[in-house]
Amino acid sequence: MGLREDLERFREVGEERREDLQSFISYGDLSGSESDTIKIPIKVIDLPEFRYDRLDRGGVGQGRGGTPDVGQPVGQPQPQPGDGDGDEDGEDGEPGEDGGEHEYYEMDPEEFAEELDEELGLDLEPKGKKVIEEVEGDFTDVTRTGPNSTLDFERLFKQGLKRKLATDFDEDFVREAMKVAGATPQSVYRWCREAHILVSLAWIESEWDAIPERERGKWHSFEEMATEVDRTTTIQRIRRDGLREVPFRRDDERYRHPEIEEKKQKNVVVVNIRDVSGSMRETKRELVERTFTPLDWYLQGKYDNAEFVYIAHDADAWEVEREEFFGIRSGGGTRISSAYELAREVLNEQYPFDEWNRYVFAAGDSENSSNDTTERVIPLMREIPANRHAYVETQPGGTAINATHAEEVARAFSDDDDVVVASVKAREDVTGAIYEILQPASSKGAAAPKSTARPASET
Repeated sequence: MGLREDLERFREVGEERREDLQSFISYGDLSGSESDTIKIPIKVIDLPEFRYDRLDRGGVGQGRGGTPDVGQPVGQPQPQPGDGDGDEDGEDGEPGEDGGEHEYYEMDPEEFAEELDEELGLDLEPKGKKVIEEVEGDFTDVTRTGPNSTLDFERLFKQGLKRKLATDFDEDFVREAMKVAGATPQSVYRWCREAHILVSLAWIESEWDAIPERERGKWHSFEEMATEVDRTTTIQRIRRDGLREVPFRRDDERYRHPEIEEKKQKNVVVVNIRDVSGSMRETKRELVERTFTPLDWYLQGKYDNAEFVYIAHDADAWEVEREEFFGIRSGGGTRISSAYELAREVLNEQYPFDEWNRYVFAAGDSENSSNDTTERVIPLMREIPANRHAYVETQPGGTAINATHAEEVARAFSDDDDVVVASVKAREDVTGAIYEILQPASSKGAAAPKSTARPASET
């Protein structure tokens, strides 16, 4: 087994031993991954390698300085650095306390999306919006002209074979008809036509002189001949004699031509909105990150071209970079409508709905200024066409008394399959929320798959 095979096997082992996605999403360290590379922790064994003795001890039969001569007593061996009864990581023979080295199994967003589909039972099929190119598909069309390399020989042969079967006749049977007493080429031809034997007069005339004179008058009539002589079918003759030739015609030639297909680019823009007001404590911020980050990876893996817009808000809203989105914090109040106003402006200017799949995801602790949800947010959500609107309520330990935003949105859009409201009270709720957000509209209301994830301390 070579080095390449060793590395491939090492990757297979890593895939088998990596942390499952539900556990990683709920409890893993998401910060170690990039937008285009997801690192799933695994516990691995070091790759095999050659190791050389750190002490220059020489070869077989070569002693070190101070080696006793022949016949001298040998004392107790002196301990060497690193010798001991304990683990190599420990000191003075005491067991080591450091854990094994942790490595990562890397996957791209496309693989992440496939794995998440399988684990959560998702079935999101992106729709292309804009035609970006025409591509050659399968060779399903045919034309009368083309290069010889594209000649459809199978079709040509079939056409010739059909003609062969349609025009073939039993030559021996017709020759027997020429032996009828008083027959002429013309009378034989007329009788063949009445018997539905497809033979030409020219062929009969060309064969007429080949009939021996002693055999003429062998049959008294055509009826007697037909009764006494067995007629063979075309298939029987092909099986007996084989197929010596197939009559091809230029009119039968067809050349395979590729079907022209329109390839539509699957564009998606994801607007992530999060509340950064003073009430959003550390635990709430973490739940937002654990929900939104896998959603970003998943949609990036599902679409050809994915763009992301990050909007933070307190009483006002502003656009930020991805790196700032999860760490930013403000001490102001809350007016969620400010974020939807900015989202509407960005989407209308840069991402028209007839060319882009659009997802608008918002998250917060569901606390909002008085009447802002009913008077501004809900009308704005109706004004912004999107494949899916989602609001994720992050309230560890349960909903606060004044946290009514999620409830009001759910009530207003109870009959709209494209609007989802999810609740995340703890880490184990994250994968269920992701399932609710991404599940197809046809299965909305179905129970989310039960999470089997556990904290790393319990695994």
